Amino acid sequence: MAVSALSATLDHWLTEQALPLWRDTGFYDPDGGFVETIDLSGRPTRDNLRARVQPRQTYCFAEAGLRGWAGDWQGASAGGLAFFDRVFLQPSGFYGALADADGTLLDPSFDIYNQAFALLAFAYLARAFPERRTEMAARSTALKARLDDWCKHPVAGFEEDNPPRLPLCSNPHMHLFEACLASEEVEGFDQVGWTNLADEIASLCMDRFIDPQSGALREFFDHDWTPMPGDLGRVVEPGHQFEWAWLLLRWGERRGDAGAIVKARRLFEIGEAHGICATRKVAIMQLNDDFSVRDPLARLWPQTEWLKAAIRLAALSEGAARARYLGSAERAIAALTLFLDVPVKGLWRDKLPESGVFIEEAAPASTFYHILCAIYELKDCLARIET
Repeated sequence: MAVSALSATLDHWLTEQALPLWRDTGFYDPDGGFVETIDLSGRPTRDNLRARVQPRQTYCFAEAGLRGWAGDWQGASAGGLAFFDRVFLQPSGFYGALADADGTLLDPSFDIYNQAFALLAFAYLARAFPERRTEMAARSTALKARLDDWCKHPVAGFEEDNPPRLPLCSNPHMHLFEACLASEEVEGFDQVGWTNLADEIASLCMDRFIDPQSGALREFFDHDWTPMPGDLGRVVEPGHQFEWAWLLLRWGERRGDAGAIVKARRLFEIGEAHGICATRKVAIMQLNDDFSVRDPLARLWPQTEWLKAAIRLAALSEGAARARYLGSAERAIAALTLFLDVPVKGLWRDKLPESGVFIEEAAPASTFYHILCAIYELKDCLARIET
């Protein structure tokens, strides 16, 4: 199978090139945390550090360790979380947003997005370091309780902050949903609490985020979870159609919810039919709610979400439908590979404009989370298909 050979190539890239490079060059031992970017010559930069990078890279190395990578994943994952705590953790129990390259906090502001990735890191650290499972379970439960106290929405989901501000956003809920799905499977975690929150977010997505007429998922909402008035309420992102599809497929299969799988298939169809540039063969950033192109820029991360959704749909299908989704996965791999084709293997380009000429800039560490997850998802779903 062509996709199997492509999977093996990506797995080699990850194991032999990307993980060693981002461990050796992308992490400052012993306590300096993960770098924000590595330039395309292979040198780490001195950019400011976004909070999200630390738990995302922590997840990457913990997951690599769980998958049997032989490099020093322990130092990177445990060290990354320690740096995240030391630099970004506030007296409130929430994590701030931005620090300089030396680890001095510049922006302590609250963002649900950063808390969601902290929760994801706790779940994977608990699995990778069984001796820390009790600690991670307690931290996970405490952070969830703080979110409930600080910004629980009166209908469902969460406010953006306290006091509330608009627009409400589907994207941080997507990452909370991902953290819930990871946390509910960790022994010793509050599985009832995480399962209930996962179910709440899934319902919020299917009832409010997804438009009942078109089946498309919107990004921005008013306080009653209706689409934000005006142009902002029309934003539809192909990458998020794919990413939510992948999450709903996982949730729907766990819960035996056929309706979620139907909605996920429709999200995928929208992303594939309207969000792939016919010329560049890559997933673009934004559509309007009538599926006209809003932002033709292609970034790397939507290609990984296209792949994850396509291969999971293939694993859940049979016959002609499976062949169709495998073909889509193959096209997504081709799109992803365009971005990975750089002189220093293990790095990537991030932005491909409509001109078809990549923007020359350093590789962002935050993208590694998307790539690594997609490569492992591809491998896992192919194993299901081939058994």
